[in-house]
Amino acid sequence: MADLVYRQIVTDLKQRIQDNEFNTKKLPDERSLTEHYGVSRSSVKRALNVLANEGIIFKKRGSGTFINPLYQKNQTIFQYEGSNLGVTDSFKSEGKIPSIQVLDFKVIPASPELQTELFLNAGDFVYEIKRLRSFDEQPFMIELGYIPIKVAPELTPQTVGGSIFNFVEDSTGKAVTKSFMTISAEPSTAEDQRLLQLQPVEPVGTMEGIFFMDDGTPFEVSSMRLHYKYLNYNTFVNLDENK
Repeated sequence: MADLVYRQIVTDLKQRIQDNEFNTKKLPDERSLTEHYGVSRSSVKRALNVLANEGIIFKKRGSGTFINPLYQKNQTIFQYEGSNLGVTDSFKSEGKIPSIQVLDFKVIPASPELQTELFLNAGDFVYEIKRLRSFDEQPFMIELGYIPIKVAPELTPQTVGGSIFNFVEDSTGKAVTKSFMTISAEPSTAEDQRLLQLQPVEPVGTMEGIFFMDDGTPFEVSSMRLHYKYLNYNTFVNLDENK
């Protein structure tokens, strides 16, 4: 019976989120949800944990529980939930040498879409960072990222030439620990073909996502375009919640 109760809460909250019932993108606290559904607090907590594990919500320490904007933006293909991508680490283990070329680095006002995705206010600014990643001098990824200045005020063109995540962890003591991604493929553009050394008939893989710090703060919105030969990603799916 307890299993049925928390599953009903999960189903109902998903529907309420899809219906845009929570305009502020923030869910009511556990006590309010407990009173609303007339159930035990443990059932509400279990339901919220399921939604968090599915990437639909995230908890920001000291602020509450929020809806992941990427879920609302791309509900039909929102299927991946995992820890920090670590794409460079996996290639290093194969003996390949990584390098990063900074193509563009500037400060711009956060657009309304970025304000929603990064939980920013009107008038806030972000870094716009465009980089080309290579292994053994073979380009494999074009990366366009947006990071709030207030989250990482000390970024420079020099620091983004290396690991941004490592720099932020070393300078602030906070780590980027989770990412929510959508992965697809599409025809390559002229820029893809030039930077990734692709033929016009060859596609690119695309990865879009939001990266979060360990306290739940949205850290970066990133769009990555990969040489199709490198679009080979493995993940672990936990089916325990469905038993």
